Amino acid sequence: MQITKKILTAAIALSLIALLTGCAGAAADANPSVKIGVVGASDPYWATYTQAAKDAGITVDIVDFAEYSQPNPALKEGELDLNQFQHIVYLADYNDSSGSDLVPIGATAIYPLGLYSSKYASVADIQQGDTVAIPNDESNLARGLLVLQSAGLVTLKDGGTIFATLADIDEANSKVKVITLDPSLTASSLPDVAAAIINNDYVANSGLTAADAIAQDDPSDPNAVAYVNVFAAKAADKDNATYLKLVEIYQNTQSVQDGVQEKAGGSAVLVKTPVADLQKSLTDVEAQITAHKG
Repeated sequence: MQITKKILTAAIALSLIALLTGCAGAAADANPSVKIGVVGASDPYWATYTQAAKDAGITVDIVDFAEYSQPNPALKEGELDLNQFQHIVYLADYNDSSGSDLVPIGATAIYPLGLYSSKYASVADIQQGDTVAIPNDESNLARGLLVLQSAGLVTLKDGGTIFATLADIDEANSKVKVITLDPSLTASSLPDVAAAIINNDYVANSGLTAADAIAQDDPSDPNAVAYVNVFAAKAADKDNATYLKLVEIYQNTQSVQDGVQEKAGGSAVLVKTPVADLQKSLTDVEAQITAHKG
């Protein structure tokens, strides 16, 4: 009987400890702290975002990285809870090369690759057989072709991929001829071509603004989803309610959105692409990478 009482007393004590521990855990969850890795933490909208999250009861620690190669490994190793700096193509390439399973849990914006012209005010004015220049680096060459296809200037075989090249142009069903140039030269080619895709890095230096573009990535084009910038998490955390709430705060806080747009010089296309579409795009791009490697 004495032994039974001791056992009962111990069981009650353990139950109380478990209950108290559970209460402590609930209290901690009620005021979560989340580390988000970014490149460019000094951008003013991050302070605005952090305050908006705090107002919602979430403490956000913005962790700055100097290079794009750093936030994904930090997330994979658990040094971060989320990161926000990359589009899906970049994320897919990282997953493929590192064997990771990072996933997008929310969209932020597309930073468009624009088509510019010094001869025509609109895409509709470009003539049959005109020449258009695009950058020759692999990533922007393919993306440039997808922009031209979205604008109705070229047709790509099988709809095009992130690895599309000039050989993928269906010339019989395309309006323009396409040439490739070094990215630093497409802007200076404008007097000699009907239009040119100009990398964002060279737009301002060319005396242009994003508003001068006559075409750019179309967020409604399924091919453009691969270039949507995202919040990324580990696959195990894709349904974490706190993390999803942080996505909502970013997307729905006007002062944050205004700050993102100001930093982008008005060029950002702010999007709320459904997470299912983002995750499908990631799967599709990863499959394209695997196929491309042969």
